[in-house]
Amino acid sequence: MPPPEEMTRTLRAALPLFAQVDWVAETGSTNGDLLDRARDPTGPMTRPWLLGCHLQTRGRGRAGRTWQNRTDTNLMFSCAFDIFLPARQLPTLAPLIGLVSCEALRGQIDPSARAHLTMKWPNDLQWKQAKLAGILIESTRSGTTNAADHHLIIIGMGLNLRDAHALSAALNRRIADWAEIASQDPQAAAMTPADLVACIAMAWFQAINRATAYGFENLPARYAQVDGLSGQLLDVLDNGRLLQTGAACGIDTQGRLLLRNASGLHPISMGEISVRVRP
Repeated sequence: MPPPEEMTRTLRAALPLFAQVDWVAETGSTNGDLLDRARDPTGPMTRPWLLGCHLQTRGRGRAGRTWQNRTDTNLMFSCAFDIFLPARQLPTLAPLIGLVSCEALRGQIDPSARAHLTMKWPNDLQWKQAKLAGILIESTRSGTTNAADHHLIIIGMGLNLRDAHALSAALNRRIADWAEIASQDPQAAAMTPADLVACIAMAWFQAINRATAYGFENLPARYAQVDGLSGQLLDVLDNGRLLQTGAACGIDTQGRLLLRNASGLHPISMGEISVRVRP
């Protein structure tokens, strides 16, 4: 991983439409830092912002989980965007951001290998069914917000760069990293950490702008192209309690996971719900 100063310079050059771009050696949480900045009524008003770090000491995953990371083994960064949508539509951003992240990274690998890079609803990225990256999306009202549909979205990603074997042993499940992909793909091997951040951040920026302008057009069809759960039998749980079992069959226009079983088709909403592929 390049030094923080070099990452900052490179990313500022690669992301000229971003109002603030910074990379630091260590912080508690990049999502938390941007949330604090957004809520400050005296803070900067022009966005988007990007903040990345080599090490997070209080990194967060979905459903309040702790994000495991070590210096130089994970790519961790967050972006803040303004979006104008009714509050009821905000949960649809989770699968949208997951699929555009998957599309962006697929564009950096050889076409013959792209099918191995998939998305697990609502927004985990997988390589050959092993977790490669996680995404956390949080929303708040900016300290300068006046419009009812104006929300500030903080998107954070943790992407495994290397050392997945150690993490797999610690978590007792297979984890993937970009080094595994790069070892099989010269195109992926040519991507620097800054290249990966820039391509994902721009994909988020474009997706947020399109959602503001047009809503969530073609979401189920786009998701079908990256769906890592399609046709698999799933258990859906909430805090360890079984909510639903069925075969995964895509998502609806609201971004809800669709499960089919003997009683019909069931939309699974966002929330603190984990989806486990049954063996």
